[in-house]
Amino acid sequence: MPKEEVNDLVKFLLPYPDKVKAAALWLREFVWDLYPQTNELIYDNYNAVAFGWSPTDKAGDVFCSIAVASDHVNFGFNRGVDFPDPQKVLIGNGNQYRYLQVREKDGFPAEYMIQLLDAAYRNSIARMKPQKNPISGQTIVKSISPVKRRPGFK
Repeated sequence: MPKEEVNDLVKFLLPYPDKVKAAALWLREFVWDLYPQTNELIYDNYNAVAFGWSPTDKAGDVFCSIAVASDHVNFGFNRGVDFPDPQKVLIGNGNQYRYLQVREKDGFPAEYMIQLLDAAYRNSIARMKPQKNPISGQTIVKSISPVKRRPGFK
């Protein structure tokens, strides 16, 4: 399922407010347009919808991800500690993940994020194990939780 097929993702996003859905889908287009050779991995998890881009079909190779919350979207880098953030816009205290909270398109530092995406992608490629049958340009639903805890679910 390539970039153009968004039916599953749109279905997973239904419980979220329109503004949050719009931010998530805009950010999705932003990354896909820059990295069409990568794969989108979608997780419809218990507490959130998350999706990310990987040069393979493996979660460990994801270089950029979007996690959907009830009032914003986290635009993050799974190995964000591995490359510099000179403008110090990324947040996070863990030992790997760094992210930016996004509520709308206005104010999103697109040019700077393109620089960080490049660093994240190069880092992912450098860390990646060789693939026997690589796939590219696909959207892959990796998991769907039968139980949900998010807006609209009880």
